[in-house]
Amino acid sequence: MPVRFSLPITAMPADIDELGHVSNLVYLRWILDVAMAHSRSVGWDHPQYRARGGVFVVRRHEIDYVMPVGEGDALVASTWVESWRGASCVRRTELARGEQVVARGATTWAFMSFASGRPQRIPEDLVAIFTTG
Repeated sequence: MPVRFSLPITAMPADIDELGHVSNLVYLRWILDVAMAHSRSVGWDHPQYRARGGVFVVRRHEIDYVMPVGEGDALVASTWVESWRGASCVRRTELARGEQVVARGATTWAFMSFASGRPQRIPEDLVAIFTTG
């Protein structure tokens, strides 16, 4: 069962583009920020991955922009790992303002070996950490 992790976010002046709402690049940054915060929250930051010999890297991002977000808007970014397969997983993210989802993302991550630079099977203990909480 996927374990959800949430992180509060506020749209800052630097996040706003020339159209007056949050830039597409900022949504991507938020999706990465909440994924990294989730990993840190379960005790896995870069030093732990380095010691393990592998790290997750992005293979693909998909983002659906549902509603615009303006400066000062308070959001909650929620993320969970939806599926696991061999050396990859798909992490879902929702950004919401109150009850309204403003964006949805799906990121495919690959677990890569530091030594070879190639994908390697995700260790079962890592899968367990993100699925049992």
